[in-house]
Amino acid sequence: MYERSSVTELADILRRELDRYSPGGKLPSSRALVERHRVSPVTVTRALARLAAEGLVVTRPGAGAFRAEPRTADPVTGDTSWQEVALSADTATELVPRAVDASGVLVTLSAPPTGVIEFNGGYLHPSLQPERALAAALARAGRRPGAWGRPPVDGLPELREWFAREIGGGATAAEVLVTAGGQSAITTALRALAPPGTPVLVESPTYPGMLAVARAAGLRPVPVPADAGGVRPELLEAAFRATGARVLVCQPLFQNPTGAVLGPDRRREVVRIARAAGAFVVEDDFARLLVHEDAPPLPEPLAAQDPDGVVVHVRSLTKPTSPSLRVGALAARGPVLERLRAIQVVDSFFVPRPLQEAALELVGSPAWPRHLRAVSQELRSRRDAMTGALARHLPELALPHVPHGGHHLWLRLPDALPEASLHATALRTGVAAAPGRPYFCAEPPAGHIRLSFAGVAGPTEIAEGVRRLRTAVDELTA
Repeated sequence: MYERSSVTELADILRRELDRYSPGGKLPSSRALVERHRVSPVTVTRALARLAAEGLVVTRPGAGAFRAEPRTADPVTGDTSWQEVALSADTATELVPRAVDASGVLVTLSAPPTGVIEFNGGYLHPSLQPERALAAALARAGRRPGAWGRPPVDGLPELREWFAREIGGGATAAEVLVTAGGQSAITTALRALAPPGTPVLVESPTYPGMLAVARAAGLRPVPVPADAGGVRPELLEAAFRATGARVLVCQPLFQNPTGAVLGPDRRREVVRIARAAGAFVVEDDFARLLVHEDAPPLPEPLAAQDPDGVVVHVRSLTKPTSPSLRVGALAARGPVLERLRAIQVVDSFFVPRPLQEAALELVGSPAWPRHLRAVSQELRSRRDAMTGALARHLPELALPHVPHGGHHLWLRLPDALPEASLHATALRTGVAAAPGRPYFCAEPPAGHIRLSFAGVAGPTEIAEGVRRLRTAVDELTA
């Protein structure tokens, strides 16, 4: 973490100093930069590489770094207005026009400005990521025979076997496909299971990334209300009956955003109802490895209790490790597996072998269980720090459920506190939060806000973020 920070700082310094040199002029040697700025040679190399990527510096092996020649040609300004017609022409014949709206996803992917506390993040803070274990796993993977060759299209057999063991219930490696993370797996599943123009049932509220995938595929998301016990079976049955849908997407464990866990009776009912409707259940088991230290024993995945192939199971290693370890799995039984495989092959051929090898090295190393224990302890600590700070400073924000897994809290706003205004005002006061509206595919029943406690540095930053949020609320209610 500190190395990345010093690289950025040195790159900023060198960028400001470039005007001292004429185009083609030589910059100080790497040794001189090391001594002048008291940084490591690696930091100097990375800072110069960053400037080279920006076109500001040219590096010549054995000669040094030189200020790049200025670009002489002005960029050509074209007329792209014709694209408006081309992109909208096909919607006239579509039952459900495709809408590619990534705004709800970008809220959790975009880094906030410097100095803004990141309560809107969707991944672990760098201090919680197993960076050393990942680096060691990647180094070992790169030395494996054939590591840079073409992998099997379904994924490495050993990695598929590991995912099958994690799913349980007699799942086998032959029923698992390795995917480029959970988002890719959900995209493949929806494309395989639901033709364009058809409805797909979703929990309400639910993960905006899944709603974006569905709409981009020309599907019509239909909300099924959920409560602290997960999706409500009686409303699910009515929704299947009313819409004729053949797919339900749900997160039975530590649901995003509510943190709800689907109870034992409801778990059986959901699978039974879907089976009776001749429908599939896409189970997004994204948070199983984000369990908190004080959680009761976890229920098995829905897929582990489903011999009839109703459940298509999705999981990923990305959330508990790093945003860049995009390795996940799709698991299914029956003929649907061939359709899933065909769509994945057409879309992406296969997941890069070095990533698969690194994932296999990581989960097989002694560092893996240690990392999961550390994350479990730290997530509980941060959750408690955030709930405590909210109770002290923002008691008017309702917290109906304190989760025992996942990385966020879901709060209901008072009717007098407008959601959009709070989001904008909070950003001005130095804290970024995720507004609730993108989590609903229909009109929301109230204003909400999602606060992540995993993407910040620790309890001190959590306390400061809640204090800034208090300032924003006071500004709006004054």
